[in-house]
Amino acid sequence: MIPPRFPVSPQDIDRVVRSFYAAVRRHEVLGPVFARHVADWPAHEAKIARFWKKAILYQPGYDGNPMQAHLAAGDVKSTHFPIWLALFDETLRRSLPADAAAGWSALAHRIGAGLRMGVEDISERHRRPGPPILR
Repeated sequence: MIPPRFPVSPQDIDRVVRSFYAAVRRHEVLGPVFARHVADWPAHEAKIARFWKKAILYQPGYDGNPMQAHLAAGDVKSTHFPIWLALFDETLRRSLPADAAAGWSALAHRIGAGLRMGVEDISERHRRPGPPILR
């Protein structure tokens, strides 16, 4: 068995995900975006908890494609990611010991940077038709 990336339990992950999405639903910018796409919050939270359990604890159970999901939504903007990460960091700080919160935050920021760049790349291609400009 591979040890977890940092000290969190499956129950910690479930608790953080529930707390985070409760904050998302109240958020003035993120709330409306998520509300347009999430009809079943418990199912969404369970899916995202499976994502984190795979990423942190190496548990099987998540087989989605986060990049594809964010691009398919159509209204996710690169400017949403810093807001998302700040809210996630706040949730981690309130929910976990400092070492676990820092480890999870670093992982979330790496994943968020990749998603943000993918969203920026796709939206840039839609604004400027033709081949990419290589500099």
